Amino acid sequence: MPQELLELIEGLALRRPPPRIAEVQRAAAVVAGERGWKPPSYTVVREIVGGLDRGLLALAHHDPSVYRDGFELVHRRESAHPNDLWQADHTELDVMITDEAGRAVRPWLTVILDDHSRAVMGYTVFVGDPSSLQTALALRQAIWRKSDPGWPVCGLPAVLYSDHGADFTSDHMAQVCADTHVQLIHSTPGVPRGRGKIERFFGTITTELLPTLPGYIPPGNNGRAVTAPGLSLSDLDSALGRFITVDYHHRVHQETGQPPIQRWLRSGWLPRMPESLELLDLLLLTVATPRKVHRDGIRCHGLRYLDLTLAAYVGEQVTIRYDPRDLAEIRVFHEGKFLCQAVSAELAASSISLKDLQAARNRRRRELRSELNSRRSLVDALAHPVPEAVPADAVTPAAARIVAPEPKRPATKLKLYREN
Repeated sequence: MPQELLELIEGLALRRPPPRIAEVQRAAAVVAGERGWKPPSYTVVREIVGGLDRGLLALAHHDPSVYRDGFELVHRRESAHPNDLWQADHTELDVMITDEAGRAVRPWLTVILDDHSRAVMGYTVFVGDPSSLQTALALRQAIWRKSDPGWPVCGLPAVLYSDHGADFTSDHMAQVCADTHVQLIHSTPGVPRGRGKIERFFGTITTELLPTLPGYIPPGNNGRAVTAPGLSLSDLDSALGRFITVDYHHRVHQETGQPPIQRWLRSGWLPRMPESLELLDLLLLTVATPRKVHRDGIRCHGLRYLDLTLAAYVGEQVTIRYDPRDLAEIRVFHEGKFLCQAVSAELAASSISLKDLQAARNRRRRELRSELNSRRSLVDALAHPVPEAVPADAVTPAAARIVAPEPKRPATKLKLYREN
């Protein structure tokens, strides 16, 4: 076969849209007849087209993203130590649950994953679209110490790696990372391969945990669950927590060859921590709610929150921040400063007695009366000054006497005449 005919067949096969083998064979046969060459058979043309480079075919027949995702080399980022790099991402779970109104809904999951150990640093499960609040809650859990002793991971990362979601690219997230000295890096838009490790964890959740739960949605079932939803949001949160801390963290990871918890703890290092939980809340939980302190406390979500500190702030505007998974208490901030933790007596085990409340009222009343008397004394001193006393030796007898002026006689208009 002449080289020109071979290149012609290959060029015809690389056109867009992709032609069929029969079309390429007929077009090549016409050109061969015009040039006096032997027309190629269908089998020969098929072998020539089948021998073309698959990357070349992908680049010729599809968008550049198809070639990039399938044939370009990938640089795998491997961190050398725990907390060097965290990955953050969201996914919609293949399970149906019931919300507070009893409706069947499909929840979302946000995960913060340590790149070195593959340990889950924090997570949050929620209903509705991903938002900066959910990301902040997951980061708060990831950074601070957990109450579960079997989940010891914590600290601030050196780098936070995420996609280009609005919650990750917000000015607030950039400010939080700057305040905590964390470098924020975003993946290339439309290129999910840089987040392959966290995507693999999502696959583990989808294939191992979710099929065991009521309301599971099998692949290709068009979003329909095979069984009725049987879990609430808190039930799903508990199931995810048990799977992560009891199962996933303690089994050998195929890539690292170590359990995630063991790999995170192996070097006996001390993580970098924020100064306090209150400071962390002030940085992260900025999707806050303004509230007014009423005489009976702060009202939010149909609940009433009270703390004795609020007695001095009745009528003031405050900002509250809270964890939607635990509404027993809220954190109250006044003018950007942490004020107190207010408790809801309906949800919390502890409550404030009437005696304590009355004592707080009386204490506040005494403080206000003391300030009021001080202010009044100052006003009286400035508005009505006391005259200075005159020294006794400076008083003379003439000055000491008070002489009353003689009254003046009124002038008369009557004329008087004297007789001689």
